[in-house]
Amino acid sequence: MKTMKIRNGVLAVLWALPLACYAEGQADAIRKKLESEYQLTKTTDDKSDIVTAGSILLLHKDKVLMVAATSSANPCTNTYRDGRISPTKACGVGEKIRRLPGFGHVPGGGSAPATRNFVSGEKFWVTKIDVHDSGKEPGVILDFFTDATPSGDQGIRYKGVLLIPFGAMTPTPEEALKVVAEVITVVPPDDAKKDDKAQSAQGGQPGAAPPQPATPPPAAAPAEVAPEPIAPPPPPPADPVSVEVGQTIDQVVAALGQPQRKAKVGTKDIYFYKDLKVTFVNGKVKDVE
Repeated sequence: MKTMKIRNGVLAVLWALPLACYAEGQADAIRKKLESEYQLTKTTDDKSDIVTAGSILLLHKDKVLMVAATSSANPCTNTYRDGRISPTKACGVGEKIRRLPGFGHVPGGGSAPATRNFVSGEKFWVTKIDVHDSGKEPGVILDFFTDATPSGDQGIRYKGVLLIPFGAMTPTPEEALKVVAEVITVVPPDDAKKDDKAQSAQGGQPGAAPPQPATPPPAAAPAEVAPEPIAPPPPPPADPVSVEVGQTIDQVVAALGQPQRKAKVGTKDIYFYKDLKVTFVNGKVKDVE
């Protein structure tokens, strides 16, 4: 009987090893899948600024409780369950205490509160993605970091943690990404550029940038010079005037006009034109020279 028990125990351990290796590999696959979708942002060691900006995230659920990034307080852990986000009980109580007069103000931050609830539509970054497949509540753990949010006279950056539990079974990487996308999605590049133009560099949501100078209007085109009028073509030359034998004096005068001089020799009338001499006999053309 003892031998059988030992063998059964060994078999149980050997059977559990592949499952443990599978779970570990599945958790790593989920993390890589999420990091490929949500590029991580690197911050300075004191959490006062960003070294390398990753994906800008858009929040789709209300009430992610975060604390001032430069404060000594640990970030609150928020849990997403049944479509809602809620902080841990300790963080919820701490939030109420911080809002009492004289508590919860960031040193040097004026009246800026040490905590802030972020709601649907706000934007920030993710600085770390962990996947736990064991422990009290396995799931995806996301570390958030915000831009300098206007509060009082100076902007405050915030940090926070969100836990998305797995439930009874470890999901596939695609299933895990689908659940995370219920809470946050990556802002498309085009929308991020619009945000850059719409917000100043001192505050607002991630991706803010100084306003760009207005593009000067294009220079007016030079006025078109009206073309010179085209002179009408000269009229065609008139048909040459001819004088024929037998024409009357009136016909010749109608055609050539009055002569420069006239001469009468007997029965002949001679009309002299510039280049022409016409001789009439009895009132009709006899000769043309």
